[in-house]
Amino acid sequence: MKIAKTIAEVRSVIAELRKERSSSASGDKVGFVPTMGYLHEGHASLLRRSRQESGISVLSIFVNPIQFGPNEDLDRYPRSEEADLKLAEREGVDVVFLPSVEEMYPEERKTTVTVTGISERLCGASRPGHFDGVATVVSKLFNIVKPDQAFFGAKDAQQVAVLQKMVNDLNMDIEIIPCPIIREEDGLALSSRNVYLSEEQRREALVLSRSLRAAALRIESDAAVTPGQVIAEVTTAIQQSPLAEIDYVDLLTFPNLEPLDEQGGFSKLRVSEGSVILALAVKFGSTRLIDNTIMKLKEVPLHV
Repeated sequence: MKIAKTIAEVRSVIAELRKERSSSASGDKVGFVPTMGYLHEGHASLLRRSRQESGISVLSIFVNPIQFGPNEDLDRYPRSEEADLKLAEREGVDVVFLPSVEEMYPEERKTTVTVTGISERLCGASRPGHFDGVATVVSKLFNIVKPDQAFFGAKDAQQVAVLQKMVNDLNMDIEIIPCPIIREEDGLALSSRNVYLSEEQRREALVLSRSLRAAALRIESDAAVTPGQVIAEVTTAIQQSPLAEIDYVDLLTFPNLEPLDEQGGFSKLRVSEGSVILALAVKFGSTRLIDNTIMKLKEVPLHV
């Protein structure tokens, strides 16, 4: 496993690997997993998928300051470089890109990538500018690594939607591959921020996956239920936890994240995308958790 800390170095290493593997059975296709580190089994699942589908597997670890708001947890964001590198090596990563902030942003930045519409809903509504920071850094990483495929977890489904739209609109020759949410045995979605939860908060946080499952069953069993009723039922379920502070609970089309028609319930609902997302963000203390389920209409959910 090679570790590169500069843009020039990572480009050189990837170019050399492409040359070496161009005639091998695994090929010279580059799979890329961008992360902010503090890796867990969810990240490991992305790395395994990358390894399975690509001849060259690249991981980046970079805590991106421009996607954090002024009152968010940039300084507190967990970091564990040594453990991250061990996990990367275990998962057969070929190249780890570990740039500094100065390497990624060496001078005053005058360019921002903005994906309008879908960036302003859900997390974008309470974290203005967040997805501008995500789209900008990912576009930079794509230009640096030049991957053929990039793998992202479906837990942050809005991020997947934003990046897919960016890639399509800018004709980037990259395939965005969403991968299923990885959960603990009790249902809690894996997140680097879970480390902040107290024992009691972690127990209470299980209300998120429970409410998503209940909502999916409700939609599946009652075609007359409306999106508004589902949102109200999930909200009520989460409010039973005294430690939960709801940021949002919403049901939208996916991936365009448009509001749903309330008339006639799910039995009459038709959307061009064919899928809907029930997404939520809830704080437990100072820790903000997100979760979701994506459903094909009249089908069981994909990611719960």
